[in-house]
Amino acid sequence: MSIEITNPAELHDPTAFGYSHVARARGELVFIAGQYDSDAEGHTTTTTDFAEQVARAFTNLGIALRSAGLDYTDVAQLRTFIVDHDPTKLTILGTKIAEIWGTHPPTQTLNGVAALALPDMLFEVDAIAIRN
Repeated sequence: MSIEITNPAELHDPTAFGYSHVARARGELVFIAGQYDSDAEGHTTTTTDFAEQVARAFTNLGIALRSAGLDYTDVAQLRTFIVDHDPTKLTILGTKIAEIWGTHPPTQTLNGVAALALPDMLFEVDAIAIRN
């Protein structure tokens, strides 16, 4: 495996929050642009359901990864952007990340933002992956 995920014992266990502290990587870096709840034309598919937007964004992330010959296990870092962030949204995000990565999520920086590129966007995720 080209990515080693660790959480130093001296730091809190962040996995319940959907991230790990450290990702060591060997290989070619692959950068995936921000993915969101978009259809094939780039329009958002739902306007109010945050959980649906998160699910669709991660589906689109998976499509982008596969187009580069990668999958979710090749992701070393996520950056997530949440409009009007609150603890409920963090729980939804953490649940989705656990569904995909289990107890070894990639590193992540979560950004609470006032707005994203399109008016209906509530969530966006970009990624750095490693090709071995």
